[in-house]
Amino acid sequence: MILRVEGIGPLKGGLKVPGDKSISHRSLISASIAEGYSEISGLSSGQDVLSTLSCLRQLGIGIAIDGNNCRVEGRGLKGFIEPDDVLDAGNSGTTLRMLPGLLSGQSFLTTMTGDSSLRKRPMGRIIEPLSLMGAKIWARDGNRLAPMSIKGTQLSPMEYELPVASAQVKSAIIYAGLMAEGVTEIIEPSQSRDHTERQLEFLGADISIDVVGGKRHIKVVGGSTFTGGLFEVPADISSAAFFMVAATLVPGSKVVLEDVGLNETRTGILEVLKSMGAFIVTDNVRVVGKEEIGRITVNSSPLLPVTVRGETIPKVIDEIPILAVAATQATGVTGIRNASELRVKESDRIAALARELTKMGAVIEELPDGMIIRGPSKLHGAKVNSHGDHRIAMALAVAALVAEGVTEISDAECVSISYPSFAQDLASLGGTA
Repeated sequence: MILRVEGIGPLKGGLKVPGDKSISHRSLISASIAEGYSEISGLSSGQDVLSTLSCLRQLGIGIAIDGNNCRVEGRGLKGFIEPDDVLDAGNSGTTLRMLPGLLSGQSFLTTMTGDSSLRKRPMGRIIEPLSLMGAKIWARDGNRLAPMSIKGTQLSPMEYELPVASAQVKSAIIYAGLMAEGVTEIIEPSQSRDHTERQLEFLGADISIDVVGGKRHIKVVGGSTFTGGLFEVPADISSAAFFMVAATLVPGSKVVLEDVGLNETRTGILEVLKSMGAFIVTDNVRVVGKEEIGRITVNSSPLLPVTVRGETIPKVIDEIPILAVAATQATGVTGIRNASELRVKESDRIAALARELTKMGAVIEELPDGMIIRGPSKLHGAKVNSHGDHRIAMALAVAALVAEGVTEISDAECVSISYPSFAQDLASLGGTA
């Protein structure tokens, strides 16, 4: 699929982007291990979330879908049944990294795999801590890469300090901690997104959080049961970020984004854009199921450069591709550092961004852990490639809005991983796609 984009004028109007992908995954998983039924509204329709849903169905969970709403019949902590076939996580790293935490404590053998891209992504980061709890996991290439086989066993609690902040690794250990006998303690060097903790606390699981010496300590009591509930999935701030930057860069634009998730571990994109001078207003904020939700209004404005590094990186790791596009139009030099995690996402996002934006006229220096971007650059249309990465594809589409001429983005079908209606929503605001 080739996506053709040309910027012809300001973006105007309102929009509600799809449900938050991270929260959608976790809502399905949490509802599956709860006792009784749960109702989920606003579920993401992205392919990644459908991969989690498919795996859970293979594990015996009843899930009835009605549009973006679903009803889940929870079977409790150890209610999964042995699947008839290999569990395929598709392109979803979240599925492949989080489900083993629960599968490690079941009573059967499971094998998990993913597509060619996912089979290249590092899994040792979950295999190591889960093995310390007694999990029996075998994987390819020195126990680092999928496919993985997981033989369920009785897990033991542990205290574990994450070497780097990772919400997926943390969640896998939290889920395993629910299956263990005793208290599992996870220590974060810096805070990553905390949707798993909020959801489990909302449902009544025995989980507590303390901050000691600047580090976050999460304690999970194994065997604590909890009942299903009502989940309202907010609009995905990572998806909304593409329209925030688009509205900022295209002169004369004003875009209103409704019901966006404003969890403090995810609002780094707002903080960084505001520090660059973006005109962004947040209002109508409320709390639903321990998650903040609100409205974001963005007007076009000139941008200044910024340095993004350190503890800010985990809060914007998914938004760095679109921040790189914003930086191409900022007046000055923007630096992104300490982001080597981008090398092992759906693509090597550092290399992909540098290569494709350079084709459009951007001035980017690739670094081992980030990039230096000099702006403002006069961009021009070009033939570019998504590298099979949904966030790269959408970032290039936004860059095309401020480029002269038509940009053709090949391999754009990957957008369906998180945002199947992206092109239509962009067109509805006046962007041509």
